[in-house]
Amino acid sequence: MERQADSIRLERLADDPRYRRLVRRRGRLGAVFTGIMLVAYLGYILLVAFDKPLLARPVAGGATSVGIPLGLGVILLAILLTGLYVRRANREFDAEVAAIVAEERA
Repeated sequence: MERQADSIRLERLADDPRYRRLVRRRGRLGAVFTGIMLVAYLGYILLVAFDKPLLARPVAGGATSVGIPLGLGVILLAILLTGLYVRRANREFDAEVAAIVAEERA
C-alpha cells in the first residue's frame, strides 16, 4: 500500500509544471555545456588530425609546443563546466526540487 502511495506522489511530482520547467532548464544547461565541450574537444582532435605543424610550434621559443597548452585548456574547460553545473545544481536546482517535494508532502 505504501509503495502505491509513493507511486502516486511521484506521478503528481512529475506532472507538476514547476518540476517540468526545472527539468527543461536543467536539460538545456546540460545540452549547452555538452555542446561547448564537444566543440572544444572535436576542435582539438581535428587540429591533431589536420594541422600537426600548428600544434608542434614551440611556445615562446621554448620546448613546449602549442598542443600542450591547448590540450590542457580542453581539460580545464571540462573541469570548469563541471564545476559550474554542480554549483548551479546545488544552489538552484536542488533547492527548487526540495521546495516542490516539501509542498507535495504537506
